[in-house]
Amino acid sequence: MIQPAKIYLDYNATTPVRKEVLEKMLPYFTQNFANPHSDHAFGWDASEALERARKQVANLINSKTSEITFTSGATEAANLALLGFAKENRNKGKHIISCKTEHKAILETLNALENDGYEISYVEVNCDGIVDLKHFQSLLRPDTSMAVMMLANNETGVIQDITKISELAHQNGSVLMSDITQAVGKIDVDLKALGIDLAIFSSHKIYGPKGAGSLYSSSRIDLTRYMYGGNQENGIRPGTVNVPAIVGFGSAAELSKKELQETSEELLLLRNNFEEQLQGLENIQINARDQDRLPNTISFSVHNVEGDAFYRRMNRIAISRGSACTSNIIEASHVLTAMGFEKSLALATYRVSLGKTTTQQELNLAFENIQTAINSMRKTSLV
Repeated sequence: MIQPAKIYLDYNATTPVRKEVLEKMLPYFTQNFANPHSDHAFGWDASEALERARKQVANLINSKTSEITFTSGATEAANLALLGFAKENRNKGKHIISCKTEHKAILETLNALENDGYEISYVEVNCDGIVDLKHFQSLLRPDTSMAVMMLANNETGVIQDITKISELAHQNGSVLMSDITQAVGKIDVDLKALGIDLAIFSSHKIYGPKGAGSLYSSSRIDLTRYMYGGNQENGIRPGTVNVPAIVGFGSAAELSKKELQETSEELLLLRNNFEEQLQGLENIQINARDQDRLPNTISFSVHNVEGDAFYRRMNRIAISRGSACTSNIIEASHVLTAMGFEKSLALATYRVSLGKTTTQQELNLAFENIQTAINSMRKTSLV
């Protein structure tokens, strides 16, 4: 039997390394392999490549090169930022405001701070996942040292009004940290204009390699190190740097910046067409459809179906479901739960995220697969 073609529609999870990016990386595995902190000609060449990549990444988000610290990914960057800031500013206030729809990398690190004596308040969101600005403002206190709000949600694609959140935080004398991982490369991200003081993001979301990420820290922010063993990367992240991955990160950042408008327009057209197809099916709900969202992300719920059974019928279509499986126990997405979804609907909610190589033909096939699965399950339930 001929298997149907596999279709990848999970680009928010990770992206393939672009050929152009890989070509930039390869020499740094075998030819220009030196440690960039070695004081000789080979090391100097590697150091130049490292700083070139730092400039490329900085240009993507409109920051200074001195404000970029390379890490192994956004999760490590989140830990460096949150723990480093908290340790540095312990005497200025131990109250932090965040949101339950943040990524687990943020929430779990905040939980660690809470166990260390910090008070964490969580702002409410509406049914679309939009932060309640009035509630946010009411939570601000003289001892609020930091607010932590992601720019764009990884599950729903919803874009928050970070400029307004930043304004309110700064009026209170608080710092704003933002997870911009899903936003970079899909929408214009200007950290200076947005008023973000600390930010985290990673390479593998923008067609660069895994194992490289970045912490942006405004020049006016001080962070205390909590990792030791060297003074690399602004003294915040010690250890020999991953030059090939960082070179790839820089190349991917440069290409993302150059192609941003064209890519965003193409993805938006595909997304809107696919949503129109889904809307033609009975009992399909497009989540946060009327909100400002990433041009590549669709979150949809299927009413009156068993979520896990539906997902298994997707065959070779790679989409993400709004749930997590831990020790064979399926749990509803914390993002959807915070948005007020009942568990049964959260378990029947799925994310389609498009990429640069996604075609209309692939989306047509994915739609047919979804339609067939829904019709089959509903017929079975009527028997």
